[in-house]
Amino acid sequence: MNLQSVDVEFLNSLDKFLQWFCGSIAQELNLPNKLSEYWQGVLGSKNNCTNYFQRYLLSEMTNPLVLGLDEVDQIFQHPEVAAEFFALLRAWHEKSKNQKTWQKLRLAIVHSKEVYIPLNINQSPFNVGLPIDLPEFNHSQVEELVQKHELNWLGEEVKQLMTMVGGHPYLVRRALYEIARGRISLSQLIQIAPTEEGMFSDHLRRHLSNLQQDEKLLAAMKQVIKSRSSVRLDTKSAFKLRSMGLVKFQGNDVIPLCNLYRLYFRENLRG
Repeated sequence: MNLQSVDVEFLNSLDKFLQWFCGSIAQELNLPNKLSEYWQGVLGSKNNCTNYFQRYLLSEMTNPLVLGLDEVDQIFQHPEVAAEFFALLRAWHEKSKNQKTWQKLRLAIVHSKEVYIPLNINQSPFNVGLPIDLPEFNHSQVEELVQKHELNWLGEEVKQLMTMVGGHPYLVRRALYEIARGRISLSQLIQIAPTEEGMFSDHLRRHLSNLQQDEKLLAAMKQVIKSRSSVRLDTKSAFKLRSMGLVKFQGNDVIPLCNLYRLYFRENLRG
């Protein structure tokens, strides 16, 4: 479930958000919406949500339910709702230790930003389970992907692609996919990649929008792209930009993750 699909009005109310959450999951599972049966105001939003899962959604499952929550960064901008929601997920995790019904639920939480909202260590889902940090592809891994896409490339072409997009997994995979299907050549891709015409325009605009919502991060990114060498930022800004995938560390300093970001943001963050 991609949390970018939730309307902003639901993110301003825990009750509305949890009703959306339950209703959306039932819809994905092709189950009838039974919110009216399980949502009782006197019990509170989190109890209602828990009952909806325990007595309805999970009870309908014969196999484990793998629930992937993508773009949970969306909730970080609403700290009160976020704190309650993440505490609920942690409570479900604890229930799974001794309740068979909750052992059917498998949670995968995907986020690109560090969790900077204040969470009680005993109420956070981010310090339990198995954390997986997706690293950049190295040169040999990109070469392997090139072969899997049946592209007849030499090392120079891999170098050209990585000069533009680095080892960013999404950018590399998307580029190879489009090239392998004959929709664009490598030279064309490199020429238009940092423009609105390029295949990464939606990805780049999303990052731009996120930066524009945080004046301090925006100023930090401007500082990074204007410099020809690595830049020393305050620790919080540096780690936020890194967790967004926009920069990487060189010692204690940062540089743009790839030339694509340097070129795009240099053009779009003028002034």
